Amino acid sequence: MSMFCFQCEQTAQGKGCTMRGVCGKQDTTANLQDQIVQTAKEIGFYNNELRKVGKKDSDADRQTLDFLFATVTNVDFDDVRLMEILGKAKETAARLKKESGTTLNAKEQIPVSLRREFFGEDVASLQELLTYGIKGTAAYAHHALVLGKEADEIYAFFAKALATLAVGQATVDEWVGLNMECGMVNLKAMELLDAGHTEHFGHPVPTPVRINPKKGKAILISGHDLLDLEELLKQTEGKGINVYTHGEMLPAHGYPVLKKYSHLVGNYGGAWQDQHKEFTAFPGPILMTTNCIQNPKGYENRIFTTGCVAWPGVKHIADRQSGGAKDFSPVIEAALAENGFDADGDDKTILVGFGHNAVLNVADKVVGAVKAGRVKHFFLIGGCDGAKSGRNYYTEFAEKVPKDCVILTLACGKYRFNKMEFGDIDGIPRLLDIGQCNDAYSAIQIAVALAKAFETDVNGLPLSMILSWYEQKEVCIMLTLLALGIKNIKLGPSLPAFVSPTVLNVLVEKFQIAPISTPDADLKAICG
Repeated sequence: MSMFCFQCEQTAQGKGCTMRGVCGKQDTTANLQDQIVQTAKEIGFYNNELRKVGKKDSDADRQTLDFLFATVTNVDFDDVRLMEILGKAKETAARLKKESGTTLNAKEQIPVSLRREFFGEDVASLQELLTYGIKGTAAYAHHALVLGKEADEIYAFFAKALATLAVGQATVDEWVGLNMECGMVNLKAMELLDAGHTEHFGHPVPTPVRINPKKGKAILISGHDLLDLEELLKQTEGKGINVYTHGEMLPAHGYPVLKKYSHLVGNYGGAWQDQHKEFTAFPGPILMTTNCIQNPKGYENRIFTTGCVAWPGVKHIADRQSGGAKDFSPVIEAALAENGFDADGDDKTILVGFGHNAVLNVADKVVGAVKAGRVKHFFLIGGCDGAKSGRNYYTEFAEKVPKDCVILTLACGKYRFNKMEFGDIDGIPRLLDIGQCNDAYSAIQIAVALAKAFETDVNGLPLSMILSWYEQKEVCIMLTLLALGIKNIKLGPSLPAFVSPTVLNVLVEKFQIAPISTPDADLKAICG
């Protein structure tokens, strides 16, 4: 069996994985995920038909988030679970088809490997860009829904966009318009998730986080789901177990409700691509709450998954039932059975917690430093990290940023430089960790507020965005930035394989988006 997948940055030879995914995905897994996406498009088609006559199906809306999130890179590698998801998706499609009384022509469901041949390279490129943007937005909307936040405008867009993808009939301008609309809908999804986080856990505050271990039993939790972390902290309280965050869970330390737990002792390791080395050395169980899992060979008996993430043979913690909490007792039992760390490491910390509320509370100070010439420029350096060569660019760029400039960072791309010493300017740290990838919402709010203070727009600010991408969450964030009219973004380490040269030229001409080159050349072009 063959496959075709070019949805992530590390895709084989920059063109597409055809035998096995560079991520470790088998051909059977890739084909199951393709079928799930195709079925989600059918669901969107029938859901959209029902919406045209004023009918809404909340179950289908919410299930669509689950179905699409399962197909994002590095989420679900378990064919058994994917078969179950596909079965549920087909049941939902059949039910909606019956309710709508309409039929989608099956021949219009074109596999991704044939879309360029059938629709032409440029239209297929815009279709894939939209598909991946929707998948990324579905992940953020899913995170928000876990915290009780949802919006019908997101579901309505999903139905419309998936229906259009199912049929495949739209003009180039219409495909461009849908991509820009996806960007704005993703902004809404990130806004909902921000509200869910801050209402439940409080606004992040600047907080030092220990990055070396403490003696004792230990659990490592990775991913994006802060509610999973809170429930784990409640269930481990008083049991003599230290909890460490990993990867995108690092920003959790800045939230008041979470930082009150004294056994949330620090952060362990770096970004997702180093997990095999780091997890092998960790003396306790690991809990994966969302995407970015790798082959856990060697520690498969002490790693657990929950939510959308899964790996064949790995123990999975079931979802919440009737408003209750997840049962993490298997993880706790595994921690108690392991040795844990036998000694304290050095007491070294890094600073997190610079969400929009924290930064805007000192906006006057920041604006004053800019007007006085003490802060010359802001650089947003962040995004997703990855294993492919070329990402040292971001480390070198951060190192070479002039001393009179401030760096904003978010997502796991920060691990390329977040343990370096950058100092401060008039008490303003030169490195401000804004949070997870979805906290691009915070970055946007900060930029908009600064633009208002300087009576300009975001493009008129002394602000440059140097972004790294890996998977579909970064695709939808990029669409959000473009939909907001933000220009001159530097993107790397390589450009998406699914974007055709013509579509890329349009992005270059309209938004001045450009690939990264070298740190020296890019800094010279920005700073002069």
